[in-house]
Amino acid sequence: MNTTPIRHVSTGSRRGTALASATAAACLLTAGCSDSGGPEPDGDAGPAGRAGTARLKVALITHSAPGDAFWELVQRGAQAAAAKDGIELTYANDPDATDQADLVRDAVADRVDGIAVTLAKPDAVKGAVAEAEAAGIPVVGLNSGIDAWKSAGLLEYFGQDDSVAGRAVGDRLDTLGAENALCVIHERGNVALEARCAGVKKAFGGDTEMLYVNGSDLDAATESITARVRQDPTIDEVVTNGAQLALAAVKSVQEAGSGAEVATFDLNKDLVKAVQGGDVQFAVDQQPYLQGYLAVDSLWLYKTNGNVSGGGEAPVLTGPAFVTKTNAAAVAEFAANGTR
Repeated sequence: MNTTPIRHVSTGSRRGTALASATAAACLLTAGCSDSGGPEPDGDAGPAGRAGTARLKVALITHSAPGDAFWELVQRGAQAAAAKDGIELTYANDPDATDQADLVRDAVADRVDGIAVTLAKPDAVKGAVAEAEAAGIPVVGLNSGIDAWKSAGLLEYFGQDDSVAGRAVGDRLDTLGAENALCVIHERGNVALEARCAGVKKAFGGDTEMLYVNGSDLDAATESITARVRQDPTIDEVVTNGAQLALAAVKSVQEAGSGAEVATFDLNKDLVKAVQGGDVQFAVDQQPYLQGYLAVDSLWLYKTNGNVSGGGEAPVLTGPAFVTKTNAAAVAEFAANGTR
């Protein structure tokens, strides 16, 4: 896998740095540029090849907060596709939905050839998406917004059906004999996280309580989980929505002297080890690397060959896939490489 870093526009950076300047520098930082030392494309490349075509510029814009390892996996997948396709790729992120929408507008002003965007809060972003489409820029969705991508006018969507994933977790909790689940949401209003916990509650035969914590402050989130589990000793399952929070929840349960198990949506290499060691019961993998890869590659295919995954009618699902103690070893190698 290519590990050349892509150009980043850090959280909230649109306030002082336009996406245009990031794109101008991207060719120097993205694999496939003429001075990168990579192989030149064959002269007889077909309609989807790079020969004789201008280099495409693609912007990946997410609602990621700083320091979330999950989004590093998305970026690595996007970077791998960009390196393969010879794309100039920029990455920008802001957890504030209004500012994320402005990042989309920056990409439009920069005249990129395509945009891949998350729709964690669709109502705040869809106006900017409409402006991109009015400018003739194709927009695809990934990760969040599976119930909103078509109405928002996106061309394609790559991700997990979070309602389905939540119901699958609820069913699994029943199988494991759980009775009282605490589902932790670390970003209020995020449609994906809300849908997961709602799905758990719908399918789980026991009781499900939602606990909202501050995902940008891991210590505070850990304290909130500890306090709630300590207050209610009948809680026998803590379900989180991220690998880092799941590992924190393991500590919370221990500090509270609780016998509750921990399960989670999403994973990283440390979480896989925790599953292997039995500290975490299971994880639901939505394959973020694959989401980033497919989103960027789909824009290249659309621009060079007119392809539309799912015919523009159906999302391309990347999950849910369960990682348990019985199959974690098969995932561990890829997780160690930073691609799962």
